[in-house]
Amino acid sequence: MSPVQPQQGKTTIEPDVLVAIARLAALNVPGVNRLTTIPGTVDRLFQRGATEGVHITLENNVVSADLYVILNREVNVRDVSRSIQAQVARAISEMVGMEVGRIDIHVEDIDYASTTA
Repeated sequence: MSPVQPQQGKTTIEPDVLVAIARLAALNVPGVNRLTTIPGTVDRLFQRGATEGVHITLENNVVSADLYVILNREVNVRDVSRSIQAQVARAISEMVGMEVGRIDIHVEDIDYASTTA
């Protein structure tokens, strides 16, 4: 008797899941203070993730993201930005198995009140 093979099904990922993954990955990067609301026009306020500082686009099964961050003072902006890009791409790729395109980082401000560990 051969084992029964399950039928192939379909898995869908809600965009909010991708927003949450990108947001948490970015916040775990040392030097990131917080994410900020996406600047722009009123219509952008109604897009998913806009209030969480993450804008996700999905085109031909490739995920791209824009992250709007506020960094701690006394960090190397380039190094932290590259680390955010790497961590967000890794998290999306590993957690949902989707191909990752561009990860654009928008440094909106530096928090001079914060201290670095």
